[in-house]
Amino acid sequence: MVGGVAFVIDAVAFNLLAFGVSGHGPLYDAPLIAKSIAILLATVFTYVGNRYWTFSARHIERRLSRYVVFALLNVAAIGIQLGCLGFSRYVLGLEGIVPDNISGTLIGQALATIFRFVTYDRWVFPDSPAEQGRGSAS
Repeated sequence: MVGGVAFVIDAVAFNLLAFGVSGHGPLYDAPLIAKSIAILLATVFTYVGNRYWTFSARHIERRLSRYVVFALLNVAAIGIQLGCLGFSRYVLGLEGIVPDNISGTLIGQALATIFRFVTYDRWVFPDSPAEQGRGSAS
């Protein structure tokens, strides 16, 4: 659910920035910047949603290192999305609302969402040893 809402936030923000309502938005010629802004908006929602809903049952200590890991994993995930969009736009020469959304929003975000879910589960919101011990004793 969190990923679905983040997908909508990302897609709407990107399309408004890159294509506006007339097909040529304020960042049409800078799709990677438009996508970066959209991803950052969705990432804030993703963190809050995952922390307080998806992984809410886990007791997670607040540590600076956890935020650093979250930031680094998101830089990698952003690289996945921007890589897909950049490859489509600058290597394949595909430009416009359909190719940009297929490459950056559908393919890029799907790969980044899978990457985030797996890595968040392991390194950002892991079960604490106390929680794991309680779960195996029941």
